[in-house]
Amino acid sequence: MVERVAENLLANLVPFDTERLLNAADQPGRLVHATSRRATHASLEFGEGRLGGHGGHGVHLSALGLLRPRVEVRRFRKPRPLVAGVGYLQDRLEISDEATPFGRLGYSWGEPMFHLIVQLAATIRDLFRTRRSLLAEVALLRHQVTVLQRSVPRPRITRLDRIALVALAALTPTWRNVLRLVQPETLLRWHRAGFKALWRWRTRPRRPAARLAPETVALIRAMAAENRLWGAERIRGELLKLGMKVCKRTVQKYMRAARPRTPRGQRWATFLRNHARDIWACDFVQTYDLFVRPLFAFVFIELATRKVVHVATTRFPSHAWVTQQLRNATPLGAAPRFLIRDRDDKFGAAFDALAQATGIRVIRTAVRAPNMNAICERFLGSLRRECLDYVLLLDDRHFRRVVVEYVRYYNCCRAGWLMAL
Repeated sequence: MVERVAENLLANLVPFDTERLLNAADQPGRLVHATSRRATHASLEFGEGRLGGHGGHGVHLSALGLLRPRVEVRRFRKPRPLVAGVGYLQDRLEISDEATPFGRLGYSWGEPMFHLIVQLAATIRDLFRTRRSLLAEVALLRHQVTVLQRSVPRPRITRLDRIALVALAALTPTWRNVLRLVQPETLLRWHRAGFKALWRWRTRPRRPAARLAPETVALIRAMAAENRLWGAERIRGELLKLGMKVCKRTVQKYMRAARPRTPRGQRWATFLRNHARDIWACDFVQTYDLFVRPLFAFVFIELATRKVVHVATTRFPSHAWVTQQLRNATPLGAAPRFLIRDRDDKFGAAFDALAQATGIRVIRTAVRAPNMNAICERFLGSLRRECLDYVLLLDDRHFRRVVVEYVRYYNCCRAGWLMAL
């Protein structure tokens, strides 16, 4: 049986002197050489079972028999031009023990770089083909890809395959329509990853940065801590006098640890603390009576003493009414220097004009920043939580009486206690 398999292989693939080679089949370990017009050298060895040849390109086959012989046949051809075809560049074809009585048929291809060379040669060959043949081949390949997609749900894609797909997609205008192996988003992700890797490589540090001595770092920090008016350029100059060459950026990097970053301008809390005696704040609080009708209370409070200077209630807070409350809160010219208010439309332009005529500078808080008017907001919260939430208001007169009573209690007891804290 081994002889018949070897004879078929040799008769179909290699024009060797088969009789001379097969006569050595029943002599294990014997090596017989033969030559032909299409091969420079061939050998057949039984026992270990090997038949092979050298010199040129070819196809390699192997078969396992009953007595464990290994039959290897190499078929060699002279090189042909690339434009004539690329089939002769196939690396090897293996036969083992499942598809035939003595072996299983399987294909093993070479390295990815070899496939890249094959594809490059095929591309050069396609330059000389007609458009009709190219369209027919594309249709045939598309059908084969469709069949493979049904049998291989998730193919294995190497890094070289990713590079080739990204490069070909850049040259194909309709790549989104012809892409089958992966989703378009996946290809775009590969492109971004390759772009990042390219620029990471191009911007890599050419040489490692020289490290400063710990003594030099300690000296920079000591100079920055002991001389607050010295900048990075001044410290660099002092180091140059000592023979230490350090760039300005390095000095700035080590100065940050010795000098914590502080805001340049004045903070809002500092402004309130420095001018609290000259600042008032005003705001509205809204509630509802028994018949779910809105009621408003308008409050002026002094920040230094936390006392409520003026309070008024109404159902309809118009611009004229709000402006009149500012006149009532500042009788005989007793007005603060600053007045904090929010951006509510109830104030109007007449309110700001009267404040400016009185010598008051109106400071409007930022949008959605209640902490800029924290003291007035806290009083209005106390008024709501401690009083209004527990009282069922009948009308506007009842509302005014309740608010005035709470303000009297707050100025008498709560304001002094808060200032003591």
